[in-house]
Amino acid sequence: MTEVGAELLRMGELAEASGVPAPTIKHYLREGLLPEPVKTSRNMAYYPPEFVERIQLIKRLQEARFMPLKAIKAILDEDPERATALLELEDQILDRALAGERARTSASEVRERYGVPAEVLERLAELEVLTPNSRGYSPSDVTIIEAISRFRAGGYDEEIGFTVYDTLRYKTALEELVRQEVDMVMNRLAAEVPPERVIAMLEAGAQPLRDLIAALHTKLLVAELERQRAERRN
Repeated sequence: MTEVGAELLRMGELAEASGVPAPTIKHYLREGLLPEPVKTSRNMAYYPPEFVERIQLIKRLQEARFMPLKAIKAILDEDPERATALLELEDQILDRALAGERARTSASEVRERYGVPAEVLERLAELEVLTPNSRGYSPSDVTIIEAISRFRAGGYDEEIGFTVYDTLRYKTALEELVRQEVDMVMNRLAAEVPPERVIAMLEAGAQPLRDLIAALHTKLLVAELERQRAERRN
């Protein structure tokens, strides 16, 4: 029994090593996310050291990917290495994306450079089209503001009924598109392609993707105008 205790962990030691409270670990056990412990008596159980990494993985999948325990169990039962690869890939993609968004342009500089009224910028932030912080706007925010400035310069303004709320249709459509895109990347590439290569692929594909979306938008716009004209003729 002494040998077993030396090799394995008590519940309190497991909780301390994993950083996850004992009640949560016991819940994972009840849900079948962890193998059965080594029981030395009716009220005494010991846990292998590899439980630590598995518990931490479960917690990360819960908190980072908001996955329910049933989905986590299915992944772990099928391929625990793939679950780890998913998180590693997601972390690296997010870190690279955030690195490009750390630069900030002050609100005063943005207003001076693009001539977009402060109340318009405030409404766009309320709609979460823009996400400024105390230091100003991110590079993607500035690109959006520049695009809106060009729209307004071309006559798309409040006088003829165009408002910041018109941006919501694009935001809503792109949210679903991006969700599917992330799922596709994770499901196809995680555990199959090294994270560094995935990031290189995403960066190389960024401009072609923008060109593809722009071209498809043009084709769909023409098709919709032709459809509506045909309806009016009928």
